[in-house]
Amino acid sequence: MLPMLLAATFLNGVNIDGLRTQSFEKCKTVKIDDRGDVYLDCPGYEVQAAPAPAHAPAAAVVPSAPTPAVAQSSLAPLPASGPISKHYWMVSEESPGAQYDLDIFVNSKWVRRVKAGEPQIVLEVTRYLSPGPNKVLFAATKHVEAGRKSVSPLSFLKITVGEGEAGGNTVMIDNPLVECKRTAAETDNVNEEFTLQAR
Repeated sequence: MLPMLLAATFLNGVNIDGLRTQSFEKCKTVKIDDRGDVYLDCPGYEVQAAPAPAHAPAAAVVPSAPTPAVAQSSLAPLPASGPISKHYWMVSEESPGAQYDLDIFVNSKWVRRVKAGEPQIVLEVTRYLSPGPNKVLFAATKHVEAGRKSVSPLSFLKITVGEGEAGGNTVMIDNPLVECKRTAAETDNVNEEFTLQAR
């Protein structure tokens, strides 16, 4: 009798066979190969090995609600020489008709959703960052259930993240670092990931 081959499950290229009691939203693709191995492509999630107790094997974990030990980016930043000295802000800008919602993740942690048609968002995101490289993911979802309001590239929803300062009721971003823009001319759901260097 031939031995049975056990199928494996991979999340963003990392084996997660030991993972239990997790759910993944907004996966881009799910692929099953000829061996039965399952490959999940889910931007916004990263997998890291948890420290193993002496009597148990190491298990993979997904930081959907990261603890300080898990929240570091898989980019393996150099050890920080101190806290972040700059302030980082996220600002939305919209021209009516884009019909996109944007879910923003920083280092695999969900920050907030920016919806088309809502008032401008100005949010300090410094607390989500670590010194060095940080991953910023924008997951854009197009909403056309009631029909398209526009097909113009001039109708857009844009998010800018950068270094800046607040004074009074004004925030000035003097060093824009990341920009995501979705227009009404587009129809697909899109995930875009950027690396932001915090200092």
